[in-house]
Amino acid sequence: MASLLRGIAKAMHQSTEVLCLDSVIKTYGSKANKVTALGGVSLSLQRGSFTAIMGPSGSGKSTLLHCAAGLDTPTSGSIRLGGTEVTGLSKSALTAFRRDHVGFVFQAYNLLPALSVEENISLPLLLAGGSVEKGWLDFLLHSVGLEAHSGRRPSELSGGQQQRVAIARALITRPYVVFGDEPTGALDSRSGKQVLDLLAHTARELEQTVVVVTHDPVVAAHADRVIFLADGAFAGHLDGASPTQITDHMSTLGEW
Repeated sequence: MASLLRGIAKAMHQSTEVLCLDSVIKTYGSKANKVTALGGVSLSLQRGSFTAIMGPSGSGKSTLLHCAAGLDTPTSGSIRLGGTEVTGLSKSALTAFRRDHVGFVFQAYNLLPALSVEENISLPLLLAGGSVEKGWLDFLLHSVGLEAHSGRRPSELSGGQQQRVAIARALITRPYVVFGDEPTGALDSRSGKQVLDLLAHTARELEQTVVVVTHDPVVAAHADRVIFLADGAFAGHLDGASPTQITDHMSTLGEW
């Protein structure tokens, strides 16, 4: 199994820098009504890193995630994902790039109720007109602990199991980065911990780069690094921090 993990990880990513933001600015409105959500943010994330983004309400953390993932376009600056400059891509090219190279895990599981676990996981590849590699699918089912439930429908699974299906679906295309927006927000503490342990496992064993936005210090404490935002700018970071340390830092940034 260890050699298989190393082989898959090597095939997934070749370069060490997976995500790079350079002086990214995002504004909304115009003139007197202009609001700056991001004020020149630069960031570089390496392959296999697990990063949490935190900040007070309105700090720009969701905007940062949306721009980095190609869901929103920055006003200026550049964003590279896996070595590709995505800020210059056309809308159709960006949609195809996200489909093939970016994974998403949201608070809502967004599973199709009529499809089985296996079919939900395979959906991104099928929608792209590609084929499903059975060995990789079986490996993902094993990794998320659902190999015995591959034929079940989402309604037959617990919330934690459904979120694990969503994580496997995010990984099926071997993306450059998996982005999570409050991925455990709808789960109880036990299921949430299992999902966070799984995300940490994918970063550590598959060298999968993971970025999550959260308001929960317990969630953030699972990450290797916590990046703090305030008023659209960086407000420090902590490595290997405990929930208490994260809470203490957040308390200096305003309401959250």
